[in-house]
Amino acid sequence: MATVPPGIRLLVSFDRDQWYRALTFILTFLLYTSFHLSRKPISIVKSELHKNCSSVNELATGASSGQQPSPTFLHPDTDCSWKPFDKRNYKQLLGAMDYSFLCAYAVGMYLSGIIGERLPIRLYLTVGMLTSGLFTCLFGLGYVYNIHNMGFYIFVQVANGLVQTTGWPSVVTCISNWFGKGRRGLIMGLWNSHTSVGNILGSLIAGYYVSSNWGLSFIVPGIIIAVMGVVCFFFLIEHPNDLKSMYVQDSSLGKSVPTKSWNSVNGHTEVYLQYKDNKTQSYDTELLLPRDSVCVPMQPVVVVKRESEPSAISFMGALRIPGVIEFSLCLLFAKLVSYTFLFWLPLYITKAAHLDAKKAGDLSTLFDVGGIVGGILAGVISDHLGKRATTCAVMLLLSAPTLYGFSMISELGLGPTIGMLLVCGGLVNGPYSLITTAVSADLGTHKSLKGNARALSTVTAIIDGTGSVGAALGPLLAGLLSAGGWDQVFYMLMTADFFALLLLLRLVTKELTSNQSHPISSVELKEH
Repeated sequence: MATVPPGIRLLVSFDRDQWYRALTFILTFLLYTSFHLSRKPISIVKSELHKNCSSVNELATGASSGQQPSPTFLHPDTDCSWKPFDKRNYKQLLGAMDYSFLCAYAVGMYLSGIIGERLPIRLYLTVGMLTSGLFTCLFGLGYVYNIHNMGFYIFVQVANGLVQTTGWPSVVTCISNWFGKGRRGLIMGLWNSHTSVGNILGSLIAGYYVSSNWGLSFIVPGIIIAVMGVVCFFFLIEHPNDLKSMYVQDSSLGKSVPTKSWNSVNGHTEVYLQYKDNKTQSYDTELLLPRDSVCVPMQPVVVVKRESEPSAISFMGALRIPGVIEFSLCLLFAKLVSYTFLFWLPLYITKAAHLDAKKAGDLSTLFDVGGIVGGILAGVISDHLGKRATTCAVMLLLSAPTLYGFSMISELGLGPTIGMLLVCGGLVNGPYSLITTAVSADLGTHKSLKGNARALSTVTAIIDGTGSVGAALGPLLAGLLSAGGWDQVFYMLMTADFFALLLLLRLVTKELTSNQSHPISSVELKEH
């Protein structure tokens, strides 16, 4: 008899639950990667919506006459840009699209969590991804059908911002249902790299089509997220309890017995009977039959007891969970810093390091690389210490002087710039990553909820929605302050880090004075 191949031995060494956990991890990673993939094209296409028309006309005029072009040709309002972004106020128009998406996302996030915990997550996420794919494609169809109405593009951005709020609370709830608190920081630190992966893939796809047909820069990502929505419908398992509709343990046989599925919402099941001969009967139905008509079976019976279905938590109820308000406001300032780098870093590198736009864009991706490392490191440290707030506070404390150092060193050359980009990315995105993932999951399963895991979606939405307010404010403030010099922008970022740190002081004090090291979800945070 031939020996079993080592690969097969490895595969069968994992039990069924481990395979389902791996499936959930990979699937939710890919689902949210597609969300970020569909958000990225707008930053790539901006340069195509408004080109350097003066240079285009100068080249054309010089080639035809060999003379200096007239001022008329140097006027920026020409046909080389895509209307209505061909005007002098094109920066305000392009900015309006960014702010319309971010503001709609911030407002919608508060509603999304409340709605999401009252609906099956799989269906809610599927509908959100399909509609997001539709609106992403609609933006690209503006090129196909030659649409030049600013209202059309604003509407698409607002609608897309609203439907994309279905993503984050849903995937965080799913991943939290499958993974316990023990290594949640490490697991979610690795899992949260989907943000950077989605940004990179979105940039590559949009960049491939932007010069020839910028409409496809949106249509292709829109199709991808819609297809992933279909995959979500067919394969996403919201909660381990949902698998009880397929497998129950027959104690007499010592093995799992498949059952017919029954209705379940967010992992809560109905009462059900499973007979040895696969005959099924509702337990409630048998209780309603007359006693003399009940035929007691001789076969072994498996009884799946009904789990008490908790009621959905209210918005104010979620705010009363100890730590939610502090971490929400902390994320507002942390996300303000992160998104300011996201929108303005390439331009700053161009001015400070004297690089062209392409090299500056490539160099700015190192900030995301540092962010991946920082997110994983923050998760590992917080798991080991059991102190989420303290881990965030230390990284915030270190990031403020690092930001000042970056503003100085970035002017000294390429080498120091690369090093500081990696360090800044880790310290800035580390707390941001930890709060939006492990901390949100911990608070959503806080012991004060008495096992009501349905609050997780609302808590996650409140925290990320508050952070999204900062994401909208950061780039706006940077645009206003940069006119007076980049130093003012960095002072604003350091001030934001200081406020984020200040908001965590009460939680840090509670953690440091606690006798035991344990995650924030099990720390009793009493109000003063």
